[in-house]
Amino acid sequence: MPPRRRQSVTIRHVAADAGVSLQTVSRVINKEPNVRPEMMERVQASIAKLGYVPSIAAQRMGGSRSYLIVALNDRERTIAGWRNREGTDWVDQMMLGGMLTCAEHGYRLIVELVDTHSDHIERELLGAIAALQPDGVILTPPHSGNPLITRLLEERGISFARIGSRKPGSGFAVSIDDEGAARLATDHLAALGHRRIGFIAGPDDYELSGLRVEGWRKSMAAAGLSCDGLLAQGDFSFASGRDAAVKLLDAPLAPTAIIASSDQMTLATLELARERGLAVPGDLSLVSFDDTPIVRFVDPPLTAVVQPIAKVTARAVELIIAAQLGQAVPEGPLTTSAELVARQSTGPAPHIGRAV
Repeated sequence: MPPRRRQSVTIRHVAADAGVSLQTVSRVINKEPNVRPEMMERVQASIAKLGYVPSIAAQRMGGSRSYLIVALNDRERTIAGWRNREGTDWVDQMMLGGMLTCAEHGYRLIVELVDTHSDHIERELLGAIAALQPDGVILTPPHSGNPLITRLLEERGISFARIGSRKPGSGFAVSIDDEGAARLATDHLAALGHRRIGFIAGPDDYELSGLRVEGWRKSMAAAGLSCDGLLAQGDFSFASGRDAAVKLLDAPLAPTAIIASSDQMTLATLELARERGLAVPGDLSLVSFDDTPIVRFVDPPLTAVVQPIAKVTARAVELIIAAQLGQAVPEGPLTTSAELVARQSTGPAPHIGRAV
């Protein structure tokens, strides 16, 4: 005969063993105040003895919290990246920071894909909220800049964080210092002697796109350099990056260096440079954003802005949970600095010699 399946330990078993109510066990699990120390010890002893693992259903018994946080990510771009097998490092890092931090506090992170451009976005969002009843929502770009989404969440009293947004408004604004990151990249190239530094921006519906362009412009101005004819725009995709690179390299005064706002757009620029017989970095230096794994293994490895997505998402989770617990939370936008990792795709401007 097959072995009998072991009966799982439930909150009812813990309550019976400790001689307390289900609500008392739930309050202990949720670390709520106003539980007598001796009662807490009894419940914790029963949990340890029985090997009980708290479930979300048990946690919910203690109050109105669901212990779920939902991260809304852009459906179209996320699915396109998965289907094309182009890598989803941004999503991976978001889940890394969000899931680990949720787990530390007894929460769970669920990722929902929503198309911010859909006519049915309100119905989709309300359906997800009704089904999951989350304690909080993390909005990633471009959702973090969509006033329809933020208004719906605010009207329903749901705590939320806006990743990649620094605009005033409801919710917690947490972001990477995109302006500062673009300045890092531009300053790096200017220090190598480049005078014509091109920039491939991301789409306008991403607030961070404008911030990066602003950082590039400020750095160029500080170095006494002109931006004329050096700005092109893509949508983060490989194809759009190639089109933008063609525009820059076909200009009467082509850049000697290009910063692109995504790894895919930078890889497209690298491909175009090779087709035209341009050496990287001898004739053209390249700097990328994202630093997904692939940029470290291409030839040459790409200098890139490293975005601390996991750290930013972890901070968003902490703020949402703190608000749930009635704890003090900081006011105003919170930014996390990015860093630049220099690799072999950047070198001195052509007129001062080839990089070693």
